[in-house]
Amino acid sequence: MARLELHALSKRYGEFTAVSDVTLDVADGEFLVLLGPSGCGKTTTLRMIAGFVTPSAGAIRIGAQDVTELPPWKRNSGLVFQSYALFPHLTVAQNVAFGLEMRKYPKSDLAARVAEVLKLVRLGQLGERLPRQLSGGQQQRVALARALAIRPDVLLLDEPLSNLDAKLREEVRVEIRELQRQLGLTTVMVTHDQEEALTVADRLVVMAEGEVKQIGTQRDLYERPANRFVAGFVGRSTFLDGKAVGDGAFVTSGGLRLRCSAGAVRGDAVLALRPERLVLGVAPLGLDNDLIGTVEFVSYLGAVLDLRVRLSSADRVIVQVANRQDGLAPAVGDQVHVGWEAVVGRVFSGDASAPA
Repeated sequence: MARLELHALSKRYGEFTAVSDVTLDVADGEFLVLLGPSGCGKTTTLRMIAGFVTPSAGAIRIGAQDVTELPPWKRNSGLVFQSYALFPHLTVAQNVAFGLEMRKYPKSDLAARVAEVLKLVRLGQLGERLPRQLSGGQQQRVALARALAIRPDVLLLDEPLSNLDAKLREEVRVEIRELQRQLGLTTVMVTHDQEEALTVADRLVVMAEGEVKQIGTQRDLYERPANRFVAGFVGRSTFLDGKAVGDGAFVTSGGLRLRCSAGAVRGDAVLALRPERLVLGVAPLGLDNDLIGTVEFVSYLGAVLDLRVRLSSADRVIVQVANRQDGLAPAVGDQVHVGWEAVVGRVFSGDASAPA
């Protein structure tokens, strides 16, 4: 285990900048998740840490050592690839032993180390099987065991669950988090799945267009997003375009005058509202904002209902309500009251990346 530091790390391919000036400090034993859409630079950042991509600028330190110029096999980092990259002609035990053999691990201790790691990932009885004889979840565990066998200072996970079905993905991500805590491993994981990131991370790094947009805990990013991009990517938000006109007022493009906490934002802006923070009713709600709207669409999601409610010709919000037997369940075409307190909404300037 070790602390991981990235200082002004950048990667350019000709005129294209894939990663720009990324600086991170990952504490010993921390689980950090790089979160962002495809093409945001998160995987390139991870591969620079692993040594498979050479930085154009910046530095990488693992513990007290500057590893920027070192090849992958000299960094003592374990990488789990998105595709698992198992050798199909080798048994499970031979796949796990591969990294140890490359590092000249003592042959007398090799079998014991492989058995130890396979037991750790609950594959102790499957050492003689080939990868094709395993389920997707088992193959993922073999790839994880191979990375753990070398006792890495830093564990790197490149979207390790993307090839699993939804139910199995939920189970395996919890297993990875519990194993990481058990071993105290400094871990960096890449994903575009926000639920996955929110489940396992100590801290999140939200990236877009090669840049870090915000770093923080799950609660930091959800409750206090720094900009419109983060508000839309971490969790869900309804965005109402309009103008912040001062004195805690926001006028939407559809002409609605709403109470909000706009801070110093003035002029063209967007109001972000979390669907679960809005209140639905059939009568006036007595909140700072209380509007009458028409239900246009209802999504039945089991535990919750998602309703698209039209508030004006240009303004529509998503409202999420619990699916209770005695709860309100409007149908398409119904008129309802939608309300929220002023502090619920966050206002961002017209520049989508500008902080509020």
